[in-house]
Amino acid sequence: MAESTSAYIHIPFCEHICYYCDFNKVFLEGQPVDEYIEAVLKEARLALIQNPVNKMETLYIGGGTPTSLNARQLDSLLSGLREILPYKEGEFTVEANPGDLTGDKLNVMKNYGVNRLSMGVQTFDDRLLKKIGRKHTAKDVYETIRLLEEKDFQNVTIDLIYALPGQTLESFRDTVTRALTLDLPHYALYSLILENQTMFMNWVRRGKMQLPEQDLEAQMYAETIETMEKNGRMQYEISNFAKPGFESQHNLVYWDNRNYFGLGAGASGYIGNRRYKNRGPIQHYLKALSEGNLPTLEEELLTQKEQIEEEMFLGLRKILGVEKAKFMKRFGRSLTDVYGEVITDLKEQNLLAETDSRVFLTKDGLFRGNDVFEKFLLQKND
Repeated sequence: MAESTSAYIHIPFCEHICYYCDFNKVFLEGQPVDEYIEAVLKEARLALIQNPVNKMETLYIGGGTPTSLNARQLDSLLSGLREILPYKEGEFTVEANPGDLTGDKLNVMKNYGVNRLSMGVQTFDDRLLKKIGRKHTAKDVYETIRLLEEKDFQNVTIDLIYALPGQTLESFRDTVTRALTLDLPHYALYSLILENQTMFMNWVRRGKMQLPEQDLEAQMYAETIETMEKNGRMQYEISNFAKPGFESQHNLVYWDNRNYFGLGAGASGYIGNRRYKNRGPIQHYLKALSEGNLPTLEEELLTQKEQIEEEMFLGLRKILGVEKAKFMKRFGRSLTDVYGEVITDLKEQNLLAETDSRVFLTKDGLFRGNDVFEKFLLQKND
């Protein structure tokens, strides 16, 4: 394989664990962080031997909390990645927590070409931050933004979560207003999803916590779309809003169903028609690499049927939807041949719209995305 691709690098360390998070993560204290960084770099070398590529267009370091690494550890990680991966220019994102960033860490990032920062803010309501297990405050967000301005990081995005337990419409509106006052080029807003093996799920099951009603959640989403667009941040994916030209290029790799390497404990990747997932527990991950093996836990070779389904699930998340010409080029079949009846049915329900060149979710469809996506599961005999 010689085409261009991307890479996601997972740093599983956190200084605390949020109550809603089900990502692969561990407490930082006492962890073999330096050994882990060496292992990730070793995995990168082995992965490229197995699947050589000429070019990488995007890199994304996520977690966990990548900025829980100290400046020296960040330097080791970033210098190694830049040396090993065929990334010359493009979008290079690092996830950060408010309050974790220092001038030293930002200097290291700048030095190795990091040009986008994604910050997990979640809400500006200090009472809610405490309730969901976040350690930062709204004040930390403002201080971090000031530091980013000082270091001339201009491509910054923040994540917010709505439909939090006990969140009122007033609190939500205040958060959106305060977020937009920062005048950032990109915002991501997600409704809270209860995941298994999180404290939130346990509390809900035991009747100790209630989430906002669905009607309130839908109103929060509707107001998000309206307020973001009024403020020049155009919706380009179900949960993402950006000034033109600041859309997340790395996330578009996922939604366009393109290839990417997944490096690190618990990371997932997609190369050729192969989806794979790495071992999650850090010691299992380290052991595989110490023996000179890739740390793959599971892999799946996708049939064309499965690739077509994924093309639709992922592509319809984008406001532009799925392009008919790209579909034809990729699968050698027209979108109408494969999904004609489904498209007609969803159009009649006003959940899908169609032009000569593409199909995409309507405004109603955005609110019922999962209902739409499941219609694109092909029958076994298709």
